[in-house]
Order: sequence, then structure tokens, then C-alpha cells
Amino acid sequence: MAHPESSNEGPHDSPGGVGQSGPARQREIFFAGLAGRRPPIPSNPQALERAAERAMSPQAWAYVGGGAGAEHTMRANREAFDRWRIAPRMLRDTATRDLSIELFGTRLPSPFLIAPVGVLEVVHPDADLAVARAARALQVPMILSNQASVPMETVSRTLGDTPRWFQLYMSTSNDLVASFVRRAEACGCSAIVLTLDTTMLGWRTRDLDLAWLPFLRGAGLAQYTSDPVFRAQLEQLAVTGTAGMARASGGRPARAADARPPLTLDTIAALFALARRARRASLSLSAMRRAVRHFVATYSRPSLAWDDVAFLRSQTRLPIVLKGIQHAEDARRAADAGVAAIVVSNHGGRQVDGAIGSLEALPSVVAAVAGRLPVLFDSGIRTGADAFKALALGARAVLIGRPYAYGLAIAGASGAEQVMRNLVAELDLTLGLSGHASVGALTPDALQRDGP
Repeated sequence: MAHPESSNEGPHDSPGGVGQSGPARQREIFFAGLAGRRPPIPSNPQALERAAERAMSPQAWAYVGGGAGAEHTMRANREAFDRWRIAPRMLRDTATRDLSIELFGTRLPSPFLIAPVGVLEVVHPDADLAVARAARALQVPMILSNQASVPMETVSRTLGDTPRWFQLYMSTSNDLVASFVRRAEACGCSAIVLTLDTTMLGWRTRDLDLAWLPFLRGAGLAQYTSDPVFRAQLEQLAVTGTAGMARASGGRPARAADARPPLTLDTIAALFALARRARRASLSLSAMRRAVRHFVATYSRPSLAWDDVAFLRSQTRLPIVLKGIQHAEDARRAADAGVAAIVVSNHGGRQVDGAIGSLEALPSVVAAVAGRLPVLFDSGIRTGADAFKALALGARAVLIGRPYAYGLAIAGASGAEQVMRNLVAELDLTLGLSGHASVGALTPDALQRDGP
């Protein structure tokens, strides 16, 4: 019996985008089963989530798996997919299937992108480097997180020639923003993704109930502690103090609530964690503590407005992608502003509780831009069939966040890679079984609305 990895794919098993068709992925799993090997990564999304929760600490699970408020928006994201049903067509030749798309002049093997997920060190010790290895194995573009656990330059070396973009949170320090953009350009990023919906942290009840924020322990600050402008600001902080530096950079001075907590076993553990991260960043413990305070004071810009998009445009020639669009009028304004693309996203339900599900927002946003720019989609995708629905409703590509992080928690780089392989394989099968030969040909006619 031939091993599935060495068998030649026939015309009915054409590759489904990232080097492997849906049928080939099935064969790989089933043939391994003959030797008693079951997949370490569940293919069922609910089972994947449960396995990831078991693999993470309670704090990490709250941070990655939780949402804002009562998590109505997280549920709305999923319920929006249930309201659309695939309407399969028969007797169409789907022996050859094409999952590739074109984006910013580059042909990509599939419509999947790896979304930015911050603070991955709480999910797995290899953090962003493990995800980069998975992205490189699949040649899936990776969007580097502003809140990464590993500096963008190090991750880029691991990615090799794999496409990468950089996600940007607009700090109150324009000098720091400009420095991040310069570094992104230098390490081969081909787009800047400005996240619009996190000008403040949402009311994340799971984190609040555990009284746990990773940034206060120095986690997720690698882009900052590796940045020359940020480090120069830390040196100035040592002279002027937090309040003076915050005023100089347009940020908020520390308040009484930011004061040093009393010494307890938990405080000591947090201090040791901070010391470990200080060593990795080649900072003294006192400098790392200043880094945390300065980050908290300056990381977000509640005054973020369209003028800031123009400022960002003045800092780079890279395409600018606006992530967080949920309203048709904002989509029209983005197109008028000349950005390269937008991402329909509600941050996975982590910011505004009770907000519209992203898939509900997608059709009106697509209609509003009227083909003037690509519309990408984020928030709520758990399966290849979900991706099919978003693509049929007009998304050019889809971003995957929590699912690959779940795979990372379970089995590191291999786990993240297996999750992405499964998504690609299921999309390939859904495409063919519903009577479609390419994702580029999908239209809303492939779906039917189920209910109001």
C-alpha cells in the first residue's frame, strides 16, 4: 500500500492551495490511523477549544479565549455564520480547484492569513517563532503583532521569504510609531495593518476577575523593548520620571492606581517573571519596570482619528490596511482616504460587548467600497466552511486568530501548522463539494440566508 505522502495526486485531488488538497489531507490522517496514530490536534473546532483550554493556564486561557463584557459579541460572531447556509450545486466539474488569490500584486496560495495575536508567550514558550515556523511551512502570510513576545526582526528571520505584514497600534508617541514603521519596512513587511478598535482596552471580564494583565508583567512588550526610540525614552524616563516623560510623549501620567503593590508571594512571582523578561531584553530590572510603566502610559491613542491615518501614510510607502471596520460609512471613508485594504473585524469580540457580528457587517461594507479596494475578513472563523461563507459574501481573504493559537498551545509550531492545514483542506473540500472550482469565482449566490 502506497504511503499517502509519496503517492501522486490524480486529477481529482488537485492541491487545495497550501501544498495539499482536502482529499490528500484526509488520506494522510486516515493512513496514519492504520499505524495507530491519531491526530494530536482535534479537527472539530469545539474539541480544539477544549483541548487548548486544558493546555493553558487559567490566566492565559482568559486572555486568549475571552471577550468583552458578557461576551455577546463573541456569540454574535458565531451566530452570524449560522444565518448563512451554503447552497451546493451539482454536476459541475470541480476536479481541479484553485484556492489562490491575488493581494497587493502578489499571488498567494490560499485566502488565509495568520492574524496578529499578542502575548503568545503565555500560550507557548516558543511564541511568535513557533507561529512563524508554521507560516513558513505553509507559505501563509503572517501579520506580526504589535504586542509580540519576540521582536519583529527575529521573527522575520524565521519566516525567510514567507510574506509578512506588521500590525500597528497607534501609540501616543509619533516618534515611536515612525520607528516601528521603519523597522517593519527594514525586515521585509509588505503592508502596515493599523488596528482601529483598540484605542483603549475593552471591558474584558475574564481578565478582570483574575486581576491579570500580561503587560504589567512585561509580557508582550518585545517590539517596544527592542526599539531604539522606546529605549531612548526609557533613558529619558530615568531622568525626568514617568509623569514628565508621559507629558513629553503625549501620554498619561501614572496615577495612584499604578502605584507599587504590597509585597506578597504573587508580587514576588511577578517580579521574577519581570526579571526574566528584562534579561531577554538586555535591560536592567529597574529599566524593565520603567518600560512597563511607559508602555501603559503611552501604548494607545484614544484620540485616534482620520488625520492619524494621513500621518501614517506620510511615514511609509507600504500599503496601509485598516483593521476594525464594521460600518459602511467608515468603509467608504477608508476608500476615499486611499488606503490599500480594510479588514472587517470586531477584534474577535474582545472590545465592544453587544456589537454587530462581523459577518453581518461584511455585505454592507463590501457594497460600500464597490470594488475600490480589497475587503478582508476577521472575527469568528473556526472552519473551512466559515471561510467559504466569508469569501462568498465578498471577502478577498480571511484572517485566522484564535484557532492557530489553540493549536500552538497544544503542540507548538506543529499544532499551529496542523490547524492551518485543516482549515485549508476543509475549504478545498467545501469548495469542490458545493460545485465551485475557485475561491475567486465565489459570489453570494453560493449562499442562502437562513432566517432574519
